[in-house]
Amino acid sequence: MGFDGHCVLQWERQAPRMKRGLLAAALLAVAASAFAQAPSAEPPGAASCQAEEAALERDIDLARSRGQMLRRRQLAENLAALRTRCEASEPSMNRAARIGKLEHDIQLLRAELEHAEEQLRELKNERP
Repeated sequence: MGFDGHCVLQWERQAPRMKRGLLAAALLAVAASAFAQAPSAEPPGAASCQAEEAALERDIDLARSRGQMLRRRQLAENLAALRTRCEASEPSMNRAARIGKLEHDIQLLRAELEHAEEQLRELKNERP
């Protein structure tokens, strides 16, 4: 088995593409780790959190569609970190506000349940 000049030429053609790919992967890893570790000087606002969350979700979908599972996983980790930061910065509701919110949610759920039960009754009473 001797030296094959064809293999060397093929390697030389592929090397720039591989270098670009490795460089892109390294830059992505550095940027992702910097984003994940960057401490927020001020608590993020609700609009800022929603915008960043939407952008990350779009990037995750794009990475998934392109088969970039490592990038998708890194973006998902960044999204989880963002959600944690944003939830921590939200002002905590007092007891009365939480009770009011839960009562409102219960009223909405009851109305939805009544509507679904009415639809079920109508469906059962229909002739086949």
